[in-house]
Amino acid sequence: MNLAELTQRLHAIRDRNAWRPFHSPKNLAMAASVEMAELVEIFQWLSEKQSRQLPAEQLAHAGQEVGDIVLYLLLLCSELGIDMEQVVRAKLADNERRFQP
Repeated sequence: MNLAELTQRLHAIRDRNAWRPFHSPKNLAMAASVEMAELVEIFQWLSEKQSRQLPAEQLAHAGQEVGDIVLYLLLLCSELGIDMEQVVRAKLADNERRFQP
């Protein structure tokens, strides 16, 4: 996944639709949170077993919500000047150190 390319494509959509004034860090964080809530809603009331065996339609819906979340996070990183790949790699390395056997 080329994050720079995805971010460029997102910026093109944003600019074509004149959405830039609405893409403040606050609004993007809130939008990502709303999309996360939509993902959580798919799993609401399911058992652990059911949550691991989603029907095809629900699995596709979950994928759409995950996509929305990632896209909003890419836009948020862009607005804040955060290198998503760098921070994810740093966090993963930190977890590897903290949670090693």
